[in-house]
Amino acid sequence: MSVPVSMATLVFFLPLAASVPATPSSSAGLPGSTSTVAGLNAVAQAAGKLYFGTATDNPELTDTAYVAILNDNEQFGQITAANSMKWDATEPEQGVFTFAQGDQIAELATNNGRLLRGHNCVWDQQLPAWVTAGNFNAAELTSIVQNHCGTVVGHYKGQVWDVVNEPFNDDGTFTSDVFFDTLGTNYINIALEAARAADPNAKLYINDFNIEGTGVKATAMKNLVTSLKSQGVPIDGVGFESHFIVGEVPSTLQQNMEEFIALGIEVAITELDVRMTLPETAALLEQQKNDYQTVITACQAVEGCVGITIWDFTDKFSWVPGAFPGQGAACPWDANLVKKPAFDGIVAGF
Repeated sequence: MSVPVSMATLVFFLPLAASVPATPSSSAGLPGSTSTVAGLNAVAQAAGKLYFGTATDNPELTDTAYVAILNDNEQFGQITAANSMKWDATEPEQGVFTFAQGDQIAELATNNGRLLRGHNCVWDQQLPAWVTAGNFNAAELTSIVQNHCGTVVGHYKGQVWDVVNEPFNDDGTFTSDVFFDTLGTNYINIALEAARAADPNAKLYINDFNIEGTGVKATAMKNLVTSLKSQGVPIDGVGFESHFIVGEVPSTLQQNMEEFIALGIEVAITELDVRMTLPETAALLEQQKNDYQTVITACQAVEGCVGITIWDFTDKFSWVPGAFPGQGAACPWDANLVKKPAFDGIVAGF
């Protein structure tokens, strides 16, 4: 797909916006959902998928109306921790691990019999200064990556993990960061192998954006998967983040999924939302509904697309306004926790 220049800012803002709630706006006069289904996870599982899930974040869990929806297993059968399992949250000082916030999300998921997605082990952002400014040599950084990935994956055993997050630039080159600059692409092998050693039963993923349609970045990811598998490095799946713009879902989404599946892995939609330029209109909401349906239909058509996660379910806590001023309304529930036509699009997709 044609990606606007503003997508380059996505990586920077993604982890931050969950803590900056959007201002609720009235949905008066705009169309809403007309669906009568019990919940999106129930629909997804009936259609043969493992789950329909959502991301959430710790500050949101004080909102009782929000939590009531979040805790509905028929709506959400999987939970992703938006921030509290990242490096800065789990190992703020070298060798000192803190899991209190991550455990809160994990308990929210697993105590209700739901799947948990760990997010993430190695990423170039939200790193504490001791990692980025430590001037470690290759042997030292290898040990640090092994210890971090092994410890966090081992703490949350039996789950799915985005072990490596966003390793590529949009042109298909590897992102320059403390890991790549010191270890080259071998940091990916090190992280995946440490995760597998810590938990042989975990599902290990690489997660990225702008790989949803065919193109140079998707090709780079396919080449990486092929290389890892040829070396015997454990890799179970690739996550398609799927932060889309209204009217711009890539036409090659299903084809691209099938090409990844052909490599001997699974795929998942991991961070789905569909943003628009505000204000909302009936026409934009209708297109958004169609876009959600298109994404779900593509996953539904590909057996190896195992599930879908939205990047929070309500505009009240969406990251989009903080990342893209003037844009928003990206989620299936509005800021007042009212279902939008997008909800119907998801149901129709299944």
